[in-house]
Amino acid sequence: MAAPRENVSLLFKLYCLAVMTLVAAAYTIALRYTRTSDRELYFSTTAVCITEVIKLLLSVGILAKETGSPGRFKASIRENVLGSPKELMKLSVPSLVYAVQNNMAFLALSNLDAAVYQVTYQLKIPCTALCTVLMLNRTLSKLQWISVFMLCGGVILVQWEPAQATKVVVEQNPLLGFGAVAIAVLCSGFAGVYFEKVLKSSDTSLWVRNIQMYLSGIVVTLVGVYLSDGAEIKEKGFFYGYTYYVWFVIFLASVGGLYTSVVVKYTDNIMKGFSAAAAIVLSTIASVMLFGLQITLTFALGTLLVCVSIYLYGLPRQDTTSIQQGETASKERVGGT
Repeated sequence: MAAPRENVSLLFKLYCLAVMTLVAAAYTIALRYTRTSDRELYFSTTAVCITEVIKLLLSVGILAKETGSPGRFKASIRENVLGSPKELMKLSVPSLVYAVQNNMAFLALSNLDAAVYQVTYQLKIPCTALCTVLMLNRTLSKLQWISVFMLCGGVILVQWEPAQATKVVVEQNPLLGFGAVAIAVLCSGFAGVYFEKVLKSSDTSLWVRNIQMYLSGIVVTLVGVYLSDGAEIKEKGFFYGYTYYVWFVIFLASVGGLYTSVVVKYTDNIMKGFSAAAAIVLSTIASVMLFGLQITLTFALGTLLVCVSIYLYGLPRQDTTSIQQGETASKERVGGT
């Protein structure tokens, strides 16, 4: 009877892998399309704000289902949200950082091809690794350090001679795009590790933490909307330039983030690494077809290096202590015979 359960588990993991891959690739391609089409350009700050609102509503709905009754749901909100201003302030830190990261993604994809962005954005792995070492006092294996340097080398190759998209007619600034990605990956690394540290500091529900973070996120992004585009929004409207494609990008950003947080416990690092590599391949194929991306040799080599490094970074660590103990025991048995 154990075999069927394992088969179901494997199928579910493959389902998670497929969805994560498709969401990552589709988000990048769709966002790139909305920022380079010849239609009226929407305000990216408003899209980031709406994404936070949708994430909050979804998290509230999931928490209501998790608690099981209206009474327990109200008590949880009253205790952990309304009655915990310190916790809200604590979660305002990653809210601010994530807001910067999400806005930088829009800026980057306004100036870089989707495939180039997807590869370069993998710099979040070494950034996260560094933050993990500094903030959580963890250590990396030699293989992980090698893979980190390999990934950086791959990104350098990709950026050395950036692939050009022949079908994109809007003016672009690759240097600005790379700078935006650099800020985004720094934000991603810090905010992700900070949020993990907060989660592990107590047994508070993930969805309660998400609600606390998204409440702060809405305030932060609204301030960003006002400071960045306030005057133009007053003149043109909050939803100026919105199309079905823009709403699709917002949907992917909202659901994708929550979905990843749910399925992450069902997948291992190897599967997540494979998902990231597969998303790069899909983004490259879509960029060639939709944007006329011309792949260079340095781009191909750099992308290959990045994909291999992602795989190596996710390999499980070898337990050297158990190996050493096993070798000692075997030597004793040999000596005793």
